[in-house]
Amino acid sequence: MAHGRLRIFLGAAPGVGKTYAMLAEGQRLRALGTDVVVGFVEPHGRRPTAAMAEGLETVERRTLWHRGVRFTEMDLDAVLARHPQVALVDELAHSNVPGARNAKRWQDVRELLDAGIDVVTTLNVQHLESLNDVVRQITGVRQQETLPDEVARGADQIELVDLPPEVLRRRMVHGDIYPPDRIESALTHYFRVGNLTALREIALLWLADRVEEGLQRYRAEHGIVAPWETRERILVGLSGGPEGETLIRRAARISARTPGTELLALHVVPEDGLARVAPAALDEQRALLESLGGGFHQITGEDVVAALLRFAEAENVTQIVLGASRYGRVRSLLRAGVGERTIKGSGPIDVHIVTHEEAAGSAALRLPRPGRGLGVRRFVAALGGAAVLLPVLTTLLVVERGSVGLAGALAIYLLVVVVVALVGGASPALLAAVAAALLADYYFSVPLHSLVINRPEEIIALVVFVATAVLVGTAAGTATRDTLRAARATSEARTLSRLAAGVLRGQDLPALVELVRENFGLRAVSLLERDPQASPVPH
Repeated sequence: MAHGRLRIFLGAAPGVGKTYAMLAEGQRLRALGTDVVVGFVEPHGRRPTAAMAEGLETVERRTLWHRGVRFTEMDLDAVLARHPQVALVDELAHSNVPGARNAKRWQDVRELLDAGIDVVTTLNVQHLESLNDVVRQITGVRQQETLPDEVARGADQIELVDLPPEVLRRRMVHGDIYPPDRIESALTHYFRVGNLTALREIALLWLADRVEEGLQRYRAEHGIVAPWETRERILVGLSGGPEGETLIRRAARISARTPGTELLALHVVPEDGLARVAPAALDEQRALLESLGGGFHQITGEDVVAALLRFAEAENVTQIVLGASRYGRVRSLLRAGVGERTIKGSGPIDVHIVTHEEAAGSAALRLPRPGRGLGVRRFVAALGGAAVLLPVLTTLLVVERGSVGLAGALAIYLLVVVVVALVGGASPALLAAVAAALLADYYFSVPLHSLVINRPEEIIALVVFVATAVLVGTAAGTATRDTLRAARATSEARTLSRLAAGVLRGQDLPALVELVRENFGLRAVSLLERDPQASPVPH
């Protein structure tokens, strides 16, 4: 049996015409020959709404008694037995009277959808669970009936029923919404222009996010990578350096010039999990970004530029803001900077390079910092370093051969082996130790320029050197791996902390899943929910 489709008429406040629009859609479908019934409609005494329901088949309501008071609710069993093509069910967030099969009307609607019945329903934005606190701060009224956001997000179609605040207040004055005894109180409290304007904006923004989700889904399904400039999205690349605040403020000024612009920031964590920046500095930049209305994101990636561009494509970014390089000309000659490589790979995305006080602040070449992780790149770098350092040192030592001797040469070679071990671990250190031993034998052991060794003490010295180098290399490699594991554990702890903070802030499940996807640099994450009615899988 095919699953039913859910259509929601969404409004910012009571009286905008959601129920009327739902009934009008029912009349349109009925005129086309569709089997339509009214499962539940509450006209609230509004004559135009009641008139629009005329001619539509209505399933008789079920009567329930609670604390001596008579209530009527939708008769779910009767609607299921009638099994129309489309059921009109008003007030999706409504709480059923105790004694009904389900506590909430949206649960009734879910049963109708599971039975293959299409449902057209209504909802006010203030009843969404995620917006409950925001609405209370604006209006001073806490909504007792709320709806989980995922129910509304799962609708096949959401249509906004909108009225300007002035028109809605005029309808109130004319008695089209509330009875006369409630009009003055409503106009001076809930239905103030400021409240209605804010609720209208919330409804528009929430619906815009749903439209954006649909667009992203369409782009993913059709493999569309190039950005569609449906709205400006500005992405700030944060390295965690001191220039971050300058970049954020600059991006915020760019964003302020175009209404509706979305401001994002991204920090790429290396795959080895090792922190390159102080977490406190990054936290301060994140706080500044959020105070300016931006959203902070963090992903992992081996290559910063590739990760940055991948994120920009996934989020349909139209502009990227980066800081000018902090490296001098010498280092720039060895490798293009992040900004230059981003520009080359950005395609239609505009890239802004912003100067700052730290730009070109250090032009000195530096040796690689130890403990930055193992892998092919580190292995190759270590071998390359050994291939350069050993010949250079040998040349210098040969010049001073008379004053250095075999023992002095081995001590200096051992220093090279230690550096190689710290960069690449035990394997390249072992190769460097063997190469250094051969060089020492060839240039500093008698007879010179020969691998033959005549003196026993020189044999002992070379054997001890190789053994010592192997031990030092193994110890350095172990220390590097231990540091790597600790750093990865720290990175995972930070990720779990962000997830926990999201839960405490009340983020919904899709937002938490998206946070997991970002932190682990994944293209997509699927969340599978086990059917509680299904039989357990045998082990």
